[in-house]
Amino acid sequence: MNGIHDLGGMHGFGPIDIDPDQPLFRHDWERRTFALFFGCAPHGFFNLDEFRHAIERMGAAEYLESPYYEHWLHAYETLLVENGAITAEEYATRCAEVAEELG
Repeated sequence: MNGIHDLGGMHGFGPIDIDPDQPLFRHDWERRTFALFFGCAPHGFFNLDEFRHAIERMGAAEYLESPYYEHWLHAYETLLVENGAITAEEYATRCAEVAEELG
């Protein structure tokens, strides 16, 4: 594969700057996003291959401009709708409700 998500290990991008003191999760929403995987995958909503493929289907600009766990959110949104766990309308309605709650 040669998609935008396959940048790791390519030449010309310089070294990866690893901070040994970096926390596993920078924000609480990232911790919750990680945990969602264990509430969805083992219950048959999707498998690991589907999850990765959903991330790989993100647009290149969105992929590059979003943090790591937003890629996971994109996969959840995509797969839960595609596999019939929720409808696109239910998802859009809930997003609007959350946005309103956050002000």
